[in-house]
Amino acid sequence: MMSQESLDEWSETDSDWSPERCLSLTVRGPWGHFRRVEGNVVKQTYRVMPRTTVAGLIAAVLGIERDGYYDLFAPGRSAIAIEPVRGLRTLNMPVNALSTAADNLKSLNSRGKLSVKLPDPMDLRQQHNYEVLVDPAYRIDVALADSETYRELRQTLEAGRSHYVPSLGLSEHLANISFHGEFTIEEGPDDTVVSVDSTLPNAVDDVVLDSDTRCGIEESPAFMTTDAGGRTTTAFTTYAYNPDAKPLRVRNMQPSRVDGRTVVFV
Repeated sequence: MMSQESLDEWSETDSDWSPERCLSLTVRGPWGHFRRVEGNVVKQTYRVMPRTTVAGLIAAVLGIERDGYYDLFAPGRSAIAIEPVRGLRTLNMPVNALSTAADNLKSLNSRGKLSVKLPDPMDLRQQHNYEVLVDPAYRIDVALADSETYRELRQTLEAGRSHYVPSLGLSEHLANISFHGEFTIEEGPDDTVVSVDSTLPNAVDDVVLDSDTRCGIEESPAFMTTDAGGRTTTAFTTYAYNPDAKPLRVRNMQPSRVDGRTVVFV
């Protein structure tokens, strides 16, 4: 792990920033749901925690407001590796909900100084089927070019604090964060074929498969920016991953080493 003295010497660099160290944590919980952007009657979930969700989780730890952290996690300003550490398993869960559309909200205490709009509890419930992850857990390695925010994140994680309650997608899917420390990012093996512990971003064609290895593929949001409507996705990443939370072999890739693990940042 890096000392506090070495952390203090770390300074923000230009657009050609290349991370030399990262913070490593594991986030887990009994349930998780990272809603896929495609519309469907069943609200399906990504298996791999999307990069944008990781950014939102870290922003919640730091207390950064909604839509206020996209530049912090922009390309060339951040690096994130994601590794499932438990087998990825899902089930369908029916949920009864009240509509939160504007026409279905009623004002409470409308004559007072503070007015709150809530769904009418007398309305009929709408049933939705959610595909949820069961006991999900992900090891996350994160580096930030913003040295001040990086230092604050390190101190917050070390203290076991979080400004907002962390969750795995939906607010009701509460999460627990375990901080492993700060580690140097070292060069990974340069073999023609390497075994990688983390998910493999944008390397679908280079995965080396065998009869004993399962491989899943999914594309999820990677970067966002603010716009007139609030926010919009500017780039996606296609991940190859092992649903059994085991390494995948890949060719033509230069991975990194973090805490004795082989990972790929995006």
